Amino acid sequence: MNSLDVPNIQLTPVTDSTCDPISACVNQALKQYFADLDGETPANVYDMVLRSIEKPLLLHVLQEAGGNQSKAADWLGLNRNTLRKKMKEHGLL
Repeated sequence: MNSLDVPNIQLTPVTDSTCDPISACVNQALKQYFADLDGETPANVYDMVLRSIEKPLLLHVLQEAGGNQSKAADWLGLNRNTLRKKMKEHGLL
């Protein structure tokens, strides 16, 4: 075990040919993010990524659903109230 008592996990690099297009885009963006850090310590990466993808996801699904929040919530696998909460958080309401 390592210092965090987490088993060492051998990670296989993700390449564009081994995953779906969305994962490939996230992977490429993260590669660039870490390269841009130039050795600096990252912070709050998980929250940063979620904030970066959640708003465009909501906007696109809402657009595809013709603005119908109930339909969009269903497509997203969310409760309509949860969708509305997330919309408020992103200034979409």
